[in-house]
Amino acid sequence: MKKYNVGIIGATGMVGQRFALLLEHHPWFTVTAVAASPRSAGKTYADAIEGRWAMTESVPDYIRDMVILDASDIQSVKEQVDFVFCAVDMKKDEIRALEDAYARAEVPVISNNSAHRGTPDVPMIVPEINPEHARIIESQRKRLGTKRGFVAVKSNCSLQSYVPAIHPLKERYKVNKVLACTYQAISGAGKTFERWPEMVDNVIPYIGGEEEKSEREPLKLWGHIEGDRIVNADDIDITSQCIRVPVSDGHTAAVFLSFGTEEKPSVDEIIEIWNSYRGRAQELELPSAPKQFLHYFSEPDRPQIKSERNLENGMAVSVGRLREDSQYDMKFVCMSHNTLRGAAGGAVLMAELLCAEGYL
Repeated sequence: MKKYNVGIIGATGMVGQRFALLLEHHPWFTVTAVAASPRSAGKTYADAIEGRWAMTESVPDYIRDMVILDASDIQSVKEQVDFVFCAVDMKKDEIRALEDAYARAEVPVISNNSAHRGTPDVPMIVPEINPEHARIIESQRKRLGTKRGFVAVKSNCSLQSYVPAIHPLKERYKVNKVLACTYQAISGAGKTFERWPEMVDNVIPYIGGEEEKSEREPLKLWGHIEGDRIVNADDIDITSQCIRVPVSDGHTAAVFLSFGTEEKPSVDEIIEIWNSYRGRAQELELPSAPKQFLHYFSEPDRPQIKSERNLENGMAVSVGRLREDSQYDMKFVCMSHNTLRGAAGGAVLMAELLCAEGYL
């Protein structure tokens, strides 16, 4: 496999820090540029993140002395990279403008941001669910007038805690109704307990915009390409509640679903479907892909955050407590690592898929 030089835009934030760790020993990707806001530009990475490092692991040696570029200086970044990962903290219209500017400068953008998730010709890819959406990149390039440049985004981190388990059931049994209640870690807000003491011994029953994303974004993942756009799925209804809980990393979801077919699977059949499911990431044996995407736990008190969030380097999705429901057909619990599978790790995996499929 070809080696790629990559940049991290927004390198000093929590997701940018996670990118720095994930890419330290990556077999395909070498970080050759880091960029952030003007207040960090010109500093070494170590100086810029002093007092702000939020990871449990130490700052990687390879990046400590790299000088941070201004994220708006696209030409300087372009000269050093084949593509960039983007995780910036800006207003949505500013993010869209920045990512489009990189793409038009022929720098492909693998984005962790939400700004372009609703753009009809920007693919939002989970490699085990909708790898075929990468085909829309050609339409996006025509719109942008580019040969190499494009934007691809990962989905909201909370989706990774329940959509993966629904997906293989939807394919076979036409899941048509879902209630998902997510219990989300504070790192999803870019926080640690030291920076957010109000979250200790507390639950906040509101996360701005999260429920709308949880109900809308799966429809794009399950959508299909028509001409020059991705059309959202219209055969499933999703409602959600999203709650912030005092957990450092790891999103949990309580899921209730109903099937649209007269033939309904048994508990044992569903578990077999989950345990045997393989997506495109597993077929290609991508470096960051979990060998087994979905892991089912039969114990009544699993999955748990502390024991399961780092399963397969934090890239697997854990499922448990599957049983019949009195109002829906089935109910179960899911869990995934929100800054690995749900954020930076998911973006790295998507980049690996696009490299393997010839888009980068």
